[in-house]
Amino acid sequence: MEIRDCLNLAALIIIPIVAVIIGQCLQNRSEKRKDKMQIFKVLMTSRIYGWTIDSVHALNVIDIVFSDDDKVRAAWKDLNDKYKVTNPDQQQLKKIEQAQYKLLEEIANALGYKNKITWETIQNPYMPEGMATQIELQKDMQQAYLSAIVGVNRIVQSQEQQPKDQQ
Repeated sequence: MEIRDCLNLAALIIIPIVAVIIGQCLQNRSEKRKDKMQIFKVLMTSRIYGWTIDSVHALNVIDIVFSDDDKVRAAWKDLNDKYKVTNPDQQQLKKIEQAQYKLLEEIANALGYKNKITWETIQNPYMPEGMATQIELQKDMQQAYLSAIVGVNRIVQSQEQQPKDQQ
């Protein structure tokens, strides 16, 4: 066998293997970016509504998905520490909000949106007036329902505590 034949044979064996390895690396990279983008989208949309199941899930996977990004993980740790405050006052709530925005900023930077998604963009989500009114109305209705349930429960308990002959 000539050297040229050996090189052709090696090329026929090595090139497909290298192509598969490169393809797999690109696919893994694409999946990681997709996961990071999903977390970012969920957290950007949940800044309007507050807690959602999806936003809590997204926060809980940050350490996994952003395992290679110390800035994002540090911002998440700072926010997580602020969340642990029991009965936060207005000042602490403001610090929590700022830490949320900082986390979003770090994730935007990690995704390559530095100077494209600004601090101002993060702090000013869009919410139509009608939607804000509807959310407030829903909160009021939930509070009224809870108050009614508590009132009925008190009546039932007071009736159960009365002696049988008074009923």
